[in-house]
Amino acid sequence: MGNELYGPQPHVSAVAGWRPEQSRMGFFTDTSVCIGCKACEVACKEWNQVPEDGLNLLGSSYDNTGALGASTWRHVAFIEQPRRLGRQEAGFEQAPTGPTGQDATNRIVDVATLGDPGQLGTDTGAVTVAAPAAPLRSEGSGDARSDFRWLMESDVCKHCTHAACLDVCPTGSLMRTEFGTVVVQDDICNGCGYCVPACPFGVIDRREGGKAVKNNGLAQKCTLCYDRLHDGMTPACAQACPTESIQFGDIDELRERARTRRDQLQAAGVAEARLYLDDPTDGIGGGGAMFLLLDEPEVYGLPPDPVVTTRDLPDMWKHAGIAALTALAGAVAAFVGRRP
Repeated sequence: MGNELYGPQPHVSAVAGWRPEQSRMGFFTDTSVCIGCKACEVACKEWNQVPEDGLNLLGSSYDNTGALGASTWRHVAFIEQPRRLGRQEAGFEQAPTGPTGQDATNRIVDVATLGDPGQLGTDTGAVTVAAPAAPLRSEGSGDARSDFRWLMESDVCKHCTHAACLDVCPTGSLMRTEFGTVVVQDDICNGCGYCVPACPFGVIDRREGGKAVKNNGLAQKCTLCYDRLHDGMTPACAQACPTESIQFGDIDELRERARTRRDQLQAAGVAEARLYLDDPTDGIGGGGAMFLLLDEPEVYGLPPDPVVTTRDLPDMWKHAGIAALTALAGAVAAFVGRRP
């Protein structure tokens, strides 16, 4: 049983040398029940002593982290879409279609303070408080403004079957555990950063923040709470999730659970429901973390068809070797040809 770089590999811990082999553990994240509470983010930080990574909203969503990183091992994405979820009833029937109440208020205040824009630049000196330009409530229901849905997803390291970060690590800092997960050994990592571009999901990164920050300069990512697993405990994020959007357990059982849930949603009219990273024949050999999504992966900022970046290394070295031998043969032939 070799350490393949591509394709199905059902016994990842055994390939890594662990005996006796244990069940592979991982996550199933059901985004259809995620409420965006960020309890998983907080629990992850508290248990793993991950430093804070910014408390300001990004301005583009109700998010304050933006993406996974060295100090964000769990990230809850907030995505607003202008359409409903399957047969879900619109939550804001007869909502305003023109300016909102706040828009109208702002306009009245502006006019009272600065004058009517139509009168500015004249010598009348008139200041007119105008009524809102459009009604504050629509006549009827089902308008465009009420047709939207929130997509929320708690993202995490995928703990790939074929993990490029592990393949390229020169110090052996990244290791495959007996649970089939991939973790960073802080006392071995030298901060070279080779693993950062190797990850097809942009998960792993080097931590920044100065000497006062724990593990500054070292590669950091989710460990699936490796220390908790040793004591038979559930990872902190899954333990804290109030809706069981994050589920933890044996990968094979989670895969069956995920497929059942997808089928239930599709039967209920949510045709967009799909699974992500549940297929052992995909480009990373399946993930140790799989997701039920309600739209295309790109909507969530996920690559649609991820492939382990070290997949083609054997062919690359083969072609490089052939090119080197060809160049050497040409040099020898040229040297011999010049001899008298």
